[in-house]
Amino acid sequence: MDKRLIWLAVGSFTMSTVGFVFSSLLPSIAADTHTTIPHAGHLITVFSLSYAVGAPLLSAMAGAADRRRLLVAAMLAFVAGNGIAATSVSFTTLLLAQIVMGMASGLFAATAQATAVSLAGSEHRALAISIVVGGTTFAVALGAPLGALIAAFWGWRGTFGAVALLGLACATVLWLRLPRGLSGMKLTLSERFSAIGLPGVASSLMVTYLYLAGGFVIISYLAPLAIDGAGLSKMALPGLLLAFGAGAVIGNLSSGHLADRVGATRMVVLSLMSALVVSLVIAFGLNLLPQNLAGPLLIGIMVPWGIIGWAFPPAQASRIVGFAPEVAHLTLSLNASAIYLGIASGTAIGGQLLENTAAANLGFFAALFPVAALAVLYAGLRSSRRRFAATLAE
Repeated sequence: MDKRLIWLAVGSFTMSTVGFVFSSLLPSIAADTHTTIPHAGHLITVFSLSYAVGAPLLSAMAGAADRRRLLVAAMLAFVAGNGIAATSVSFTTLLLAQIVMGMASGLFAATAQATAVSLAGSEHRALAISIVVGGTTFAVALGAPLGALIAAFWGWRGTFGAVALLGLACATVLWLRLPRGLSGMKLTLSERFSAIGLPGVASSLMVTYLYLAGGFVIISYLAPLAIDGAGLSKMALPGLLLAFGAGAVIGNLSSGHLADRVGATRMVVLSLMSALVVSLVIAFGLNLLPQNLAGPLLIGIMVPWGIIGWAFPPAQASRIVGFAPEVAHLTLSLNASAIYLGIASGTAIGGQLLENTAAANLGFFAALFPVAALAVLYAGLRSSRRRFAATLAE
């Protein structure tokens, strides 16, 4: 394995940490900027939308630019965004910082995966991509709880400052270690989106979008859910995120093996059904149980929730690649955009709900999304069977 892939993974870890640590920072940010938690949730929405747009748009604009320069430029822009956030004096400045960070993260993610394949060779494409994407998994497992712990002692500004320092170190190593003259593939925006028209891809992207939207109706507002709904203290948030992250690592590592044994589609269906159950357990538990029992319930469900939540992405990616392996670089990029569009939508919807209902009720609304995703998945499978039958008839 090319050791330089590790630093691409560290870059993914650094950038993804910002996206996943926000759920623990929202109460403090809301208090310091004199706004509400649902309004502070717009920071997650803006970051995620910027990521979803930045990945295809900036990659198309970059064309065949030198990947070493592009990766370092994206990382330095991300560092600058964190610096702006750490020193911001208004909520508007924080929003602008999220746009910078989200766009930079989208560009870095798309470029890092392509660079990893170039370094490892096409015969090791899957391994190279999994190493880079693994940085995101560890951001959930370690980055988010560490960021929450830093915030508990030095405030949310300290978290952004720490991420900026790690990003600066990563940019330095990438500049020194990556080869010069590694050019990218020039694709127009229309060429990057052309894969949506392939059979099975559009419905699968919708399933990804709905799954993530449902999950982040709850995850983005984990802090009010834990504090107001379950009666836990702010100091419990790093532990909750750590438990969720531990489950995420287990789910991510086991999903590929299970998908190979039982099939990627069955694994996706299992994840969707399990997400429905978890959402309802959280909703009914926090509404019906006293807080001395609701708190332990929320703590106890974090590991299995993490396993369920992160068993989905590898299996779903496997399904999407299977539709058209020859354009996997395009379909996986579109799937990443669908993931962050789902995060943005779920956060926005959760924020609107939180302004009109108790945090304990979020699970009821989150449960609707995996149901919708199952319906879309079923419709997509029926369409695939009809196409297959028509092909045999010819």
